[in-house]
Amino acid sequence: MKVKLVTVIVTLLMLQAPTVGAGQGTDGIFKIYGQYEKVTPPQPTADPKRIEVLELFWYGCPHCYTLEPHLKNWSKDKPDYVDFRRMPAVFNNPRWALHAQAYYTAEALGVLDKIHEPLFDAIHRYRRPLNTSEQIMAFFEEHGVKKEDFRNAWGSFAVSSKVRRATVMSQRYGIDGVPAIIINGKYRTSGDLAGNYRNVIKVINTLAEEEHKAMTASSAATDGAS
Repeated sequence: MKVKLVTVIVTLLMLQAPTVGAGQGTDGIFKIYGQYEKVTPPQPTADPKRIEVLELFWYGCPHCYTLEPHLKNWSKDKPDYVDFRRMPAVFNNPRWALHAQAYYTAEALGVLDKIHEPLFDAIHRYRRPLNTSEQIMAFFEEHGVKKEDFRNAWGSFAVSSKVRRATVMSQRYGIDGVPAIIINGKYRTSGDLAGNYRNVIKVINTLAEEEHKAMTASSAATDGAS
C-alpha cells in the first residue's frame, strides 16, 4: 500500500486485509503491535511542546491519493494537542523532487490550500501529465497564480532549501516508500504496516495519545521538582 522509492506499484487497496495484531483485544483496547516501527534515532519535531503527526507523500503516488481523504477527515477532529504537518518525500527520482518543489512553491505563495488537493486530482483523476516546470506553472496559473510570481517562488532559495531538507529527512525517517506517517518523530506507520488505512488512523491516535500522556507526566514531574 505504498510506492516503493522510484517504482510506482499500482495495486488494489485492500481495506479489509487481515493483519497480525490488528483489531480489538479481549479488553476492548485496540492492539497496534507490529503495526508501527521505531524511527532510529528519533528525529526532532517542529514544536517539542506539541505532538506532531507528519505525513510523507508524493503527488504521483496513487496510495497517497487514496489516503488523503482519510487524513483530511481525521485532521478535522484530531486532538487539540496534535499538530498535523505534511512533507513531500524525495528520493533519487527527478519527478519526486519536481513535485516537492511544486508543494513548497505553493506554500511560499500562500496558495497551498488551493493547490494541494487539485494537484492530486489532476494527476490521478484527470490523468494530467505534470512532469515539467512548464506544465506545473500552467496548472498554478489556472488556479490564480501569475507566471512571474510562480517563477520567483519556484527558483527561490527558500523553496530549494526546503526541497533539500525534505530529501535529507526522507532518509532520516527511514522510510522506503510512501505514504508514511511519522508520529512525534519517534514512530512510523503506513498502510503496509497497519494493514489498511482505517488502522493507520487508529495507530496514529493511539501513539499520539501515549506520547501526550508521557509529555504531560514529564511536565508535571518537572514542575513538581521545581
